[in-house]
Amino acid sequence: QVQLVESGGGLVQAGGSLRLSCTASGIIFGSYAMGWYRRAPGKERGLVAVMASGGSTNYADSVKGRFTISRDDAKRAVYLQMNSLKPEDTAVYYCILSRGGSNYWGQGTQVTVSS
Repeated sequence: QVQLVESGGGLVQAGGSLRLSCTASGIIFGSYAMGWYRRAPGKERGLVAVMASGGSTNYADSVKGRFTISRDDAKRAVYLQMNSLKPEDTAVYYCILSRGGSNYWGQGTQVTVSS
């Protein structure tokens, strides 16, 4: 079983920055992707950013140029640096690890951006 624990959420003013962290534990082998999704109030959960084991990345259009994903495989961690935050970035952010057709989710961390 894989467990994911996120940290780094909080309240920030518009234009500010936050850095989310997620660490995986459990039986993990082979290649896997790690990334972030978010669910805003009243909306479906959607992709924010994901990084494959080879380093390729995919970002939602709404965060390109503002958010940067990175990972440290030695620590089994993935990070999301969020700059120039906007009120519309307010959401619960979920870490995901995808491997062999299976997805594992963290419990989520709240990010609130005030105007």
